[in-house]
Amino acid sequence: MKAQTKRIPMVEKEMIPFFRFTHNDVLENTEARKKRLWDLNRASILGNGYRGKVEITFRTAEGELKRVDTTVWAVDDKYMMLKAGCFIPIASIVGVEFF
Repeated sequence: MKAQTKRIPMVEKEMIPFFRFTHNDVLENTEARKKRLWDLNRASILGNGYRGKVEITFRTAEGELKRVDTTVWAVDDKYMMLKAGCFIPIASIVGVEFF
């Protein structure tokens, strides 16, 4: 029997401003939050230094998971800024994939 996995939909970075985000952190584990921030800072260095892209998985206020393939330009303690000038709250980010 094959396991059925639901594919997380990919969205364009220009659609990010149309999503609503919650203020609650999607990650409960402190170590996972530290790793997320480490990965986001690494993605920012990759984006600014080499124009490299990463895949960001995030959760909307409605609880939907979405993915975006983008360049990360900046990260602070609350938000991540994408190449198109869009912002995603760090608390809404589930993970960062490098390729």
